Amino acid sequence: MGTNPAPGGRGAAAPAMGSFQLEDFAAGWIGGAASVIVGYPLDMVKTRLQAGVGYGNTFSCIRTVYRKESVFGFFKGMSFPLASIAVYNSVVFGVFSNTQRFLSRHQCREPETDPPHTLPDLLLASMVAGVVSVGLGAPVDLVKIRLQMQTQPFREADLGLKPRATLGERPAYQGPVHCIATIVRTEGLAGLYRGASAMLLRDVPGYCLYFIPYVLLSDWITPETCAGPSPCAVWLAGGMAGAISWGTATPMDVVKSRLQADGVYLNKYKGVLDCISKSYQNDGLKVFFRGITVNTVRGFPMSAAMFLGYELSLQAIRGNQAVTSP
Repeated sequence: MGTNPAPGGRGAAAPAMGSFQLEDFAAGWIGGAASVIVGYPLDMVKTRLQAGVGYGNTFSCIRTVYRKESVFGFFKGMSFPLASIAVYNSVVFGVFSNTQRFLSRHQCREPETDPPHTLPDLLLASMVAGVVSVGLGAPVDLVKIRLQMQTQPFREADLGLKPRATLGERPAYQGPVHCIATIVRTEGLAGLYRGASAMLLRDVPGYCLYFIPYVLLSDWITPETCAGPSPCAVWLAGGMAGAISWGTATPMDVVKSRLQADGVYLNKYKGVLDCISKSYQNDGLKVFFRGITVNTVRGFPMSAAMFLGYELSLQAIRGNQAVTSP
């Protein structure tokens, strides 16, 4: 791994390659698919806790979903994220790696050697990846959350309305394609980007706290005598980075989830500030930390699988040697 300027690994002698490399996108796709498979059940629980009604805590939510919807309830709406989030992660990792590589090599006088990671380069590359992620990820996240939340009862206390949907009734959407068509028909193309501003506020700092801790931790864990981090180091650094990123992103993730879940049956929020204000008025400050436990817990295995899948597949694609053990 030390033979390429991937998100992790030390700078070392590298083959003569241009700054832009397509391998990062392919490896990101594989890592993204692995992360979806590993983390989707907890992502379902997280969404229900943040935007649903009637769940006391994480374990109560898990019991309720299993009792009413069986084990398949934890994988509701997974087909669309599995197909699309893999592409989304492909772009995010490809953009980050190539941006970071471009910035580093632009300042390096020796093009045949991978320059060391610098904090400004990592910060800027992470921010660019965060901005790009919203353009692709907002519609994906919206469809995923609508499919996850369509069987949930909602509450509109201010309007005195009774719940219009209960578990077991006919879902609002028949699948991802029908969900997209319904959103476009009722809300226009802009409807696919509902919650995008909240997602931008979540992802730009979130990716800074995702990639930077991973790079720094993997470099710190790996002994100086090793060319690159071992699979165990990648797994640990990736998992820690995911837990840090998702834990700190929870308040804005709550706002994003509520904005995107809003609209299945009626629209309650006019925007980010309105959502924050109404959520605080109805549920207090604690609402913005709803799901923080499951967010942090799921962040570890998801990101560990993401980075490990990325790094190992990147080596396989480039025909490099296996990751070295410390």
